[in-house]
This record gives sequence, structure tokens and C-alpha cells, in this order.
Amino acid sequence: MDAGTFFLVLLALGAGGAAGVVVRQRMDAARLGSAEDMANQLVDAARKQAESLTREAQLQAKDRVLQAQAEWEQEARELRRELQAQEKRLIQREENLDRKDLALQEREKEVQERDRELSQLQVQTQQLQQQAQDLVQKRQAALEEISGLSAEEALRRLMAGLESQARHDAAKRIKQIEDEARENADKKAKEILSLAIQRYAGDYVAEKTVSVVPLPSDEMKGRIIGREGRNIRAIEAATGIDLIIDDTPEAVIISGFNPVRREVARLALERLVTDGRIHPARIEEIVRKAEEDVNQSIRESGEQATFDVGVHGIHPEIIKLIGRLKYRTSYGQNILKHSLEVAFLCGIMAAELGINVKQAKRAGLLHDLGKAVDHEVEGSHALIGADLARKYGEAPEIVHAIAAHHEEEKPTTILAVLVQAADALSGARPGARREMLETYVKRLEELEKIGTSFEGVEGCYAIQAGREIRVMVSSEAVSDAHAHVLAREIANKIEEQMTYPGQIKINVIRETRAVDYAR
Repeated sequence: MDAGTFFLVLLALGAGGAAGVVVRQRMDAARLGSAEDMANQLVDAARKQAESLTREAQLQAKDRVLQAQAEWEQEARELRRELQAQEKRLIQREENLDRKDLALQEREKEVQERDRELSQLQVQTQQLQQQAQDLVQKRQAALEEISGLSAEEALRRLMAGLESQARHDAAKRIKQIEDEARENADKKAKEILSLAIQRYAGDYVAEKTVSVVPLPSDEMKGRIIGREGRNIRAIEAATGIDLIIDDTPEAVIISGFNPVRREVARLALERLVTDGRIHPARIEEIVRKAEEDVNQSIRESGEQATFDVGVHGIHPEIIKLIGRLKYRTSYGQNILKHSLEVAFLCGIMAAELGINVKQAKRAGLLHDLGKAVDHEVEGSHALIGADLARKYGEAPEIVHAIAAHHEEEKPTTILAVLVQAADALSGARPGARREMLETYVKRLEELEKIGTSFEGVEGCYAIQAGREIRVMVSSEAVSDAHAHVLAREIANKIEEQMTYPGQIKINVIRETRAVDYAR
């Protein structure tokens, strides 16, 4: 291809490209016009929608404003009504305060007026008191001049006369009260006690501090003693008691103050004598078996006592203590038999009085529980027994009756008084208790000494084995009314200074004799 041809081709190609550019520009201009029209339409639509939303928002805002204005006006009206009501109440309260202020002012005026009147009356009263005091002094001086006695001396004589009259009136009143009480209570008390005594009859066994074991022959004494006394020493060491082997034919005496140990020694010695084999090893074996048998006997005796009385639910330890009472005595009276008797007497009297019979029997059976304890425990047997009953779950009424049956505590229940009465009745029955001659004589002397220690007593005599004293008084020194007071004072002094079983009756005897002579 030559240069001209190549130039023409280039020219043709250039003309064709220019025409294409023109066509594209026209097409772009058409598209641009259409997009502008569409954008204008969209802007118009958006403007119209915005105007519509604006109108709606304005309408809603106006509605809310109107609604808020209406609510505010309603609240304002309510607040206005409330303020008006409060204002009205304040006005009424102010009016009430004004009225009260006026009333207080009037009351204050009345009080001031009364104060003035009282002041005047006080002045008048002081003047009258001064006049009365002057008059009393003048009359007192005149009386002292006439009688020759000072005011203090006259007052002393007057007080002495009034005191004597008061004592006389008190003695008469005491006698009257005692007569009325005795009239109402004596008959019923005698009826209950006599019924209880008649319905129960118990036997008594005099306990001693020694036991006697019979022997088949005197030759057995030597075997009991053993070579160089080894057997008797083994028995005494194992049992804790003393063996007395004397000239008493075919008998050995066991001596000891502990009745349980004495019983163990008695059983062991009887079995050794029956067995015939007496040596230290055998002695220890037999004593051990005897202790087991005695402990078993104690339990059985306690169970039998509760069965006889008819009480149940007692702690096993208390049953053992009841059984140990079988080997305790008081003034020669067996404590277990005494406890059974007190239980039955309490039950009989409780039935007559209409109170709990089972509870009364239970308290009567356990009242001397403290006597089953050895001397290692300190205190009186009543308080020890109460502590033991409380420890093993007895009822408070039972515990109080045990503690109060010897006045260690003041009896506050009918049950405690019943136990006291039954205990005194059992101990005071003739033949129930024994005491040594020296103790008996000493007690009688103390009774007579207490009786003669009072003014106006001419003689005092103890009778009925110390169960009663008769006090002879001077008729000039002691009046009939004062005799009752003297009997009470003697009884109180005996209760404070002496210890005795049962009760003691005090008889104050006053004799008046009228003597004259015919000439």
C-alpha cells in the first residue's frame, strides 16, 4: 500500500470515529434530560409528602397541646378546690383555737380566783392551828399542874394501858379464832385420821445394830476363826462388819451400823456354815454371791413396795433406793414399812378430801427417799430425797411434798400437808418407834425446862412419854385469855429448839381459888 492510499484510509477511519462521538453525545444528552425529569418528579413528590407530614405533625401537636391544656386546667381546678378546702379547714381550726383560748383565759381566771381563796383559807387555817396549839398547851399545863404528871409520863402510862388492853383483846381474839377453827376443823380432822388409822393396820419389827447367826455346834466357832484368825479377818475385811465370838453357846454375833453390809455378812456366814468349807478364797466368793443376792433382794423389795402401793412409772434407780429402805430404821421403826404406811395413810386421807389418790400415795412412798443414801451425801434427808426425786423426773408436786414434810420448805400444797400429817401419824402411833433411855430422859428434861422458862409458870410436867406437857400457871400472873397465848409461845419455842418424832401437846392449866373464913 502506497502512502496516499494509507492516508485516505486514515482519513476515512478518522471521519467515522468523529461521527460515533457525536452520536454518543446526543444519546447521553437524552438520557440526562430524562434523569432530570425523574429527579424533578421525585423532588416534587418528596416535597408534597413532606408538606403532608408537616401538616399531620402540626395537627397532632395542636391536639396534644389542647389535651395538655385541658389536663392542666383540670388539675388546676382540683388543686383550687383542695386549696379552698384546706383554707376552710384552717379557718375552722383558727376559730376553734380562738374559742379554746377564750376558755383557757376564763379557766385561768377561775384558777387565780381559787388560789386567792386558798391563800386566804391557808392563812385562816394557820391562825386556827396556832390558836388550837396555844389552847392545847394551856390545857396540858393545867392538866400537868392538876395531876402532878408530865406529858411524857402520862403518855407512857396511856401507852402501857393501851398495850395491855391490846394484848388482852388479841388474846381474846386468838381464843375466839381457835375455838371457831377447832369447832369447824377438829371434828373433820378427827374423822379423817380415825378412819385412816382404822383402815390401815401395819406390823412393826424392832431393828437392831446386831444380828445373830446360829451355829450347829461350838466346834464351828473355831473353824470360823481359822488358823491364827485368818478366816475371821477375811470375813470382816470382805464385809466391813465386826464378828463377835464370845461365850454365847452355838451363836455368832454380827455387829455393824450399816444394815446392808450386816445382811450381806449374815447371809455369807450362814452359807459358809452350811457349806462347811471356810477359807479366805471361799469367803470372798460367798460374800460376792451374798452381795448379789442382797442387791437382787433390794430391787425386788422396791418393786414389791411400788406394786403394793399401786404406783407405776417410777425410775429404776428410785426403786433401788426404795428397796434399800428395807435396811434402814428410825427410832427402831423400819423405814420401808413406815413409807408404805405413810403412802396408805396419804391415800386414805386424799380419798376423803377428794384429791388425787395415786399422787398422794406416790408422795407418801417417796417422802423418806433421802434416808436410803449413805452419809457421804450432805444435807437433811428431806432435801436429799427431793433432789433425788427431781433428778429422776418426778413431778414438781411430789418433789415439794418430799422437801416440805419436815418444814425444810414451807408447805404450799394440800399434798405436802397430807404427807406431813401421815408421817407424824405413822411415827406417833404407840409402839411404832423406840429410843434409848438416856435420849428419852434428856428429851423430857428439855421439855420441862422450856415450859418453866416462861414468866408466871409454877410447874411443868412431861407425861405420855413426852407426847404431852402440862404447864401449871399462877392465876394472878396469867389470865384465861393469856393462857392461850402462853401455850402458843411454848409450842413455838419447842419447835425451834427441839427435834422429836410426831407431835407434842401443850396443856396450860390455870386454877382460880376463892378462899374465905367464917368466924
